[in-house]
Amino acid sequence: MGKTSKQTKKFQNKHLKHTIEQRKKVQEHNKKFATRKKGKKSDDATTTDKPKRADGKAKEVFEDMSVDEFFAGGFEVPKEKKSKKQANKKKQESEDESSSDEEDEDAMKESMKKLEDQDPEFYKYLKENDNDLLDFEGVNPLEAMGEEDSDEEMDDEEAAEDEEEQQPKGKKDAGSKVEITLQLVKKWDEQLQKPSPKIIRNITIAFKAAVNINKSDEEDYKYSITDPNAFSSLMLLVLKKLPIAIQKLIKYKTNPQGVRTIPQKNQYLSQISSILKSHAGSFIVLLKDITNTETAALVLASIYEVIPYYLSHRRLLKEILSSIVDVWASTIETDTQIATFAFLNNVAKEFPKSVLETILKLTYSSFLQNCRKTNIHSMPQINFCKNSAAELFGIDEVLSYQVGFEYVRQLAIHLRNSINATSNAKEGYKTIYNWQYCHSLDFWSRVLAQQCNPERELMKHKSKESPLRQLIYPLVQVTLGTIRLIPTAQFFPLRFYLIRSLMRLSQSTGVFIPIFPLISEILTSTAMTKSPKNVNLQAVDFDHNIKVNQAYLGTRVFQDGLCEQFLELTSEFFGLYSKSIAFPELVTPAILTLRRFSKKSRNAKFNKQLQQLVEKLNANATFIAGKRSNVEYGPSNKTEVQLFLKDFEWEKTPLGQYIVVQRQAKEEKLRILRETLEEEAKAKKQAREEQEDDSDIEIDAIEAEDEEESEEDED
Repeated sequence: MGKTSKQTKKFQNKHLKHTIEQRKKVQEHNKKFATRKKGKKSDDATTTDKPKRADGKAKEVFEDMSVDEFFAGGFEVPKEKKSKKQANKKKQESEDESSSDEEDEDAMKESMKKLEDQDPEFYKYLKENDNDLLDFEGVNPLEAMGEEDSDEEMDDEEAAEDEEEQQPKGKKDAGSKVEITLQLVKKWDEQLQKPSPKIIRNITIAFKAAVNINKSDEEDYKYSITDPNAFSSLMLLVLKKLPIAIQKLIKYKTNPQGVRTIPQKNQYLSQISSILKSHAGSFIVLLKDITNTETAALVLASIYEVIPYYLSHRRLLKEILSSIVDVWASTIETDTQIATFAFLNNVAKEFPKSVLETILKLTYSSFLQNCRKTNIHSMPQINFCKNSAAELFGIDEVLSYQVGFEYVRQLAIHLRNSINATSNAKEGYKTIYNWQYCHSLDFWSRVLAQQCNPERELMKHKSKESPLRQLIYPLVQVTLGTIRLIPTAQFFPLRFYLIRSLMRLSQSTGVFIPIFPLISEILTSTAMTKSPKNVNLQAVDFDHNIKVNQAYLGTRVFQDGLCEQFLELTSEFFGLYSKSIAFPELVTPAILTLRRFSKKSRNAKFNKQLQQLVEKLNANATFIAGKRSNVEYGPSNKTEVQLFLKDFEWEKTPLGQYIVVQRQAKEEKLRILRETLEEEAKAKKQAREEQEDDSDIEIDAIEAEDEEESEEDED
């Protein structure tokens, strides 16, 4: 069956019912007249025959009663027995609506033509009282309407057209499209001062056509736009003023907690909700094409104003939030990241029951999808995603624990499967030793570090601990298992990365994690004990890699890098407890280990650095021992222990001073590395541009030669 035209739909919606009723009345009268003419009797009639005239014809219908009495009695349709064939035919006609309409119209016209011969009295009556019915035409029923109702009906039809425009239609003539100009946008701006659903619908349809201008092959729209200034004006109108106009029609209610709700008894609610459902597609297209922070902020502010309307539409809401989270996770603009995070944070706090769980899961999965390629350029963006997402997990810590438990459990299952893999043991580690898995562990360490800080817990929960604290032990166990999965020198960068995650977790939560044994295993590795080879290679970037190239193994460059990492991690770990009352006992095993290694090692430079570190550890132990000599403490007296050097700055301790100097040296190296990489990137870009210019010149020269040859051939 062909596609129903717009005119047919209008006829069906507005006039079909009235027309069919009118036809039925006429058909019923014709049937009644035919039965009377054949001599059939009604239910309450006597058995006598109908009176006849002298010429043998039946008496006229209205000789024995007035016309008013005739119509007051109603019409009675005699029942007919229908065969199966007739019933099937009737069913087929009802299924094909357009076909039945045409048959009804033809039958109606034929009946009107025969009526004058069959019943001249009734024909005369209709001509005097309802002449339009005799001139029956089903194509244009608007002509039969009164002047008073015509304007209102036309408005309804225009509204129906607007609603139809929201649905994808077949391709229309380009000439039938309405061009969006500055004058039209200005007219809409004036109309929004006194908004109506119809105006809002037209503006959103035009905006949808404008933002989908590059997708015209897929869909066709009523409006078209070619003027960039008109597009900018339309965007400002829709994103800034349209939400204000909507709130004029449907004013939000705000409860004492500051949560916006929509009044359910508003007369415009269903219309505006339908419009915004269609408008959501425009928001999603804009979010996917965001190129600057100003546009992002404008779109996010507009969505925030109308977000309460989407709370009941779960699918649309998730699509909108997913698009915003994608911008947050993939953009390289820090300001855009901040704007998207602010939106997610505000919406999650205002509507935690409706959107918080969705936002938490979307942020986690989206940032993991965008962290596969990790390097010195992308690491700041990834770290911002981790830190900002970790803030979201503090809005509802009970829900955050449920989500966190699910994902940490998934990480543990992956690790277990990798350990137990037997069929493909050589490839099993790849599900664990990749950036996504490492970033996952690091992310959860940041979440727990932020939300399980004792000072923060005291502020939020008073005497209660955060529910998220229960995840510390399983996360530490999974991280330790990951480090020890393949303890070879090639994966030492991964070990260092995860050790830093554990140190952050220990520092913020106050939970002691025995990290030094993981660091000291480096000293027993063959990469440190064997004599290295002198090769000309660049220094290893341990901060932005989880695996070193095979060519680096056994080289002096790699060994020197391991020495630097060992010194940094050892000092940073013991620096966490530089003010601890138990520091002298904590460092004693480490000092013995370092001294034993120094006696066996042939690396004079490293031995000298180790000796310096041992001196700082001893100096700090002596400092703590002197401070605690006058403190009374024990198993039953922990108050003094908790208050020990509480107001003393750790940077002023002997070990703290050493760590500050080491950090400054590392920052300087990173700065030089970044500058070098930026210069290399600029040089590559310049060389590429010069190469493109040279190729263009060569192409022009070849074309010129071809032209000369063609001219010579013509001559």
